[in-house]
Amino acid sequence: MAEAAAQRGNGDISPDIPDRFLPGVGYGDLPEPAKLRKIVGPSVILLAVSIGSGEFVLWPFISSRVGLALVWIAMIGILTQYFINMEIERYTLATGETAVTGFTRLWKHFSWIFILFTAIPWMWPGWATGASTTAGFVFGWDTSSGTNNIVTVLALVAIGIALTVSPVVYNVVEKFQMVMVAIIFVFLIVAVFLATGGGDWSGIVTDARLPDMLGGPISDPAVTAAVLLGALAFAGAGGSVNLAQSNWIRDKGMGMGAYIPKIESPFTGSPEAVASVGTVFPTDEENMRRWRGWWRVANQEQFWFFFVAGLAAIVIFSVLTVATVFAEGLKFEESSFEFIRAEGDVLGDRIGAWMPTTFWLIGTVVLFSTNLGVLDHVGRVIGDIIKTNWVRESTRWSESALYFTIVWTEIVIGSIILLSGIDEPLRLLVIASSLNGIAMFVYC
Repeated sequence: MAEAAAQRGNGDISPDIPDRFLPGVGYGDLPEPAKLRKIVGPSVILLAVSIGSGEFVLWPFISSRVGLALVWIAMIGILTQYFINMEIERYTLATGETAVTGFTRLWKHFSWIFILFTAIPWMWPGWATGASTTAGFVFGWDTSSGTNNIVTVLALVAIGIALTVSPVVYNVVEKFQMVMVAIIFVFLIVAVFLATGGGDWSGIVTDARLPDMLGGPISDPAVTAAVLLGALAFAGAGGSVNLAQSNWIRDKGMGMGAYIPKIESPFTGSPEAVASVGTVFPTDEENMRRWRGWWRVANQEQFWFFFVAGLAAIVIFSVLTVATVFAEGLKFEESSFEFIRAEGDVLGDRIGAWMPTTFWLIGTVVLFSTNLGVLDHVGRVIGDIIKTNWVRESTRWSESALYFTIVWTEIVIGSIILLSGIDEPLRLLVIASSLNGIAMFVYC
């Protein structure tokens, strides 16, 4: 440990982490790495957010218009996000701080920039509206009526209540999302065998083309630059959700995140008012051994539960759309969820009367779980920024208090947007995804 002590230097503050805008970072030993099965969770939450955006909606919509010609773009997109996410995780594993805190150590104005790029793109309630719409397909209410908006607002409030009463928010979100993702993949496995054939899958390779905006032959009036940019951003999580991977692995207790307090309910938990300033480990032999162990299991968790599972979801949902809506020559406009209704109807004609209801209920599960992840990550990212940068010393404004204030503010804003008449789910998702595509340029 003599080497470690020598590295600590004067005052036990690391000289390697910038401290111009935030307090310096001290030293501590890296905890022993956990087994993979013990740390599975953060990437499942990330996957749950991903599935309800690009995987279930945007890429299937594009496939309903142009077949599988552009799915290769989604494959590149989610692979790119895998590498981005691992660099985000690297910082948090090594320091316990979120990636956004790392950015604000370099330049203080990153704080409000990331607040804007988190709040504005995700305030559009396209996921909750979509969940209400697919539920309406099942239960028969008019999805273009005020009933849909009322159900959507109630869904948002239900999510807010569920998060608020959770003793340790991360634990509840993780367990819920694991169940939702398991249900979704059971359906996908069944659907692959019942609804698709070899010819439906071959188009992934044989039909691959460039879109017209890149000089290729694929042109469709509904597949605009905004739709394609949004779909590329949401080939995976996209936008600030990738940054929230920091918050989730920190609350999971991975790496140096084990030293950071978790977000807890003000009613059923014991929130701490400590700011999330991190700790680094000395690079002695023992700590580097532990680091290699953490880096290995973190890569495995992200690879299998985000990249592989997310890619499978994109491809399967797109192939299902091509085998049904596209094969029948049905085309729907950008603002409409009617392609999802039509997909359920065609699946019912081919498989049985039970299939449309099952497909639409799965859609409701997908979109509801995504909206839960959206609200959770917005509260985490913005709450962490405010606590770390502006109210570090406040005992009143813990990160938990900020988190719940932000979550409920987001619910109110989403409800106002719906009541103002902007309530077409696909259009809301295109707005959100396009803005998130722009946000990704800031941190990539």
